[in-house]
Amino acid sequence: MNDRGCVKIPVAAAPTVAAPRTPREAAGARGRRTARGAARRTGGFTPWLYLAPALVVLGGLLVYPIYQLGLISFFQYTQAQVSGGEPATFEGFGNYAALFGDPRFWQVLLATVLFAAACVVSTLAVGCALAVLLTRVRAVPRLALMLAALGAWATPAVTGSTVWLFLFDPDFGPVNRMLGLGDHSWTYGRLSAFFLVLLEVVWCSFPFVMVTVYAGIRAVPGEVLEAASLDGASQWRIWRSVLAPMLRPILVVVTIQSVIWDFKVFTQIYVMTGGGGIAGQNLVLNVYAYQQAFASSQYGLGSAIGIVTLLILLAVTLVYLRLLRRQGEEL
Repeated sequence: MNDRGCVKIPVAAAPTVAAPRTPREAAGARGRRTARGAARRTGGFTPWLYLAPALVVLGGLLVYPIYQLGLISFFQYTQAQVSGGEPATFEGFGNYAALFGDPRFWQVLLATVLFAAACVVSTLAVGCALAVLLTRVRAVPRLALMLAALGAWATPAVTGSTVWLFLFDPDFGPVNRMLGLGDHSWTYGRLSAFFLVLLEVVWCSFPFVMVTVYAGIRAVPGEVLEAASLDGASQWRIWRSVLAPMLRPILVVVTIQSVIWDFKVFTQIYVMTGGGGIAGQNLVLNVYAYQQAFASSQYGLGSAIGIVTLLILLAVTLVYLRLLRRQGEEL
């Protein structure tokens, strides 16, 4: 209502009409849309162009050997076929049927799974504990621990296995003398031999976990850890409730790497147990495949064991990644 007593009725605003484009502007807009569409189409191929050299190398060093391994697993391929005395005979899934029908294979598979699980859990526990310790000590002890760990990591598997055999030697080893065990043989019993190999595997594997997790901890803001400490959280609670969730992507990587490495352990078992222990009591899949392929000249059967091992590792990795994606983790 205005000062004269009349009611004002609002008038709807007139719709804004875009000014007509000139032919030159319309042609420029069409050109920009065409350029953006072409960029999107070609941009999808650009990463593959950068990855092409690496993919070619991987194809030659990884894909082709796996293809040959799978191909041999479908043939009767023994020393006679290798020397050219007899032609290779196509067996189809005969090698796999013989493998799955052998009770020894299932015993070796169970021992491999249990041994790998124990190695993975022990390696992650030792590596994560030492990574946290590195954040609590001064510069000189930190440097000494890092150098010692990297030295263990750089030691060849054959050399490390030989050193551990000497340390636990029943006649000359210092461990038996320190523990007062006399001439106790660690490699005679099945469990004690697996335990000895486990110690060596953890010793040469924990540096990777320690260095990787330590780098992740250093990337965590100090204010977060300080706030948790001021709230009265213990070191274990800080790790379980603060650090572990923030480091989950890193822990995924080291876990998958540890599963792959520990599931296909060969050198440590072969060297420290003399090729699989007494009567094959310490066999794992890789050593079992070696015995079938080279000791028994059953190359087709050994290739089948290698393919089964590969499929198991792929299945474990894919299931683990799928579970993490369901939990909303970005990998």
